[in-house]
Amino acid sequence: MEEKKQLIRESHGGDIYRGRRIRTDFSVNVNPLGVQPVVIAAVREAAARISCYPDMHCEALTDALADFEQVPSEYLICTNGAAELFYGAVLALKPKKALLLSPTFSEYERALKIVGVSVHYYVLKEMESFRVTEDFLEYITPDMDMVFLCNPNNPTGQSIPKELAERIAGRCRECGSFLVIDECFVDFLDSPSRCSMKERLGCYPGLLIAKALTKLFSMPGLRLGYGMCSDRDFLCRMRDTLQSWNVSVLAQAGGAAAVKHCGGYLAETKKLIGRERAYLIGALEESDFKIYGSEANYLFFRDFAGEERELYQMALDAGFLIRDCSDYRGLCRGYYRIAVRTRPENERMIAWLRQL
Repeated sequence: MEEKKQLIRESHGGDIYRGRRIRTDFSVNVNPLGVQPVVIAAVREAAARISCYPDMHCEALTDALADFEQVPSEYLICTNGAAELFYGAVLALKPKKALLLSPTFSEYERALKIVGVSVHYYVLKEMESFRVTEDFLEYITPDMDMVFLCNPNNPTGQSIPKELAERIAGRCRECGSFLVIDECFVDFLDSPSRCSMKERLGCYPGLLIAKALTKLFSMPGLRLGYGMCSDRDFLCRMRDTLQSWNVSVLAQAGGAAAVKHCGGYLAETKKLIGRERAYLIGALEESDFKIYGSEANYLFFRDFAGEERELYQMALDAGFLIRDCSDYRGLCRGYYRIAVRTRPENERMIAWLRQL
């Protein structure tokens, strides 16, 4: 049967289900090493227990995450992907006014719109390579109930140094603004500790750090996220907004296995990402694409020929799914994001780009 549809541009990458010709998905930023065998084994074993309800308290998973993150278990809340965490935080706080970056991950704004929040934007400027700068502090005012940051930011891949992140957290504390920092990609950075605010959780009760096993452990299909916050009352209010049994038996088993047996896996990941990111950046720059940020496991770039050609569709026709970023607030046609993949996959992509 002749294919009648082009792949539909969603507000996220990863839609492989309507693209039969896709050979490699560069649109989602998951670990190119794939799922650890120990995770698959744990999920298979847990499948025998799907006739039972999941543990509502995610006790075994929470203990494993607490050990992995080196935080108290009472700081943790587990969710059905990081997206559920954003919705739960918004519903628990019910803010009236919130501050977002532009561009950034769209689920923050979607969550805020549910409760009719007045959303304000800090526009990242191309002339500053889409970095968050010191003037962000001026946007945090006493009437700002909630602030969302993504560190490193998606799609730009620019990180916020811990020094600035701490000043932002301090300003939020002064103004009574609740701060959510999405650190889902922080472990892909060369030096995560230079950006993560995890060690400062006890100093800022009004800080929620969002993370997920989706990207780092290449398991988006299991839907497993978690948050870290030192305000137990706020976490209780968040739990009241979530549906019961929100983390499945399979996700709990797979997640616990992932973080318990990951030492060599994460070390290999760091080496691969560092090597392949440098290779892709060099190759894209040789092809006259403009690279911005791209400090994590994905590259954000601009095709200045974007007015004359449609790179997204051209890539799709060649068997590659890339992320067209024109639907991000603050971006226009010609901006794209691709994941860092394995060397054979990256070489195929670069060979195609060089033919354009």
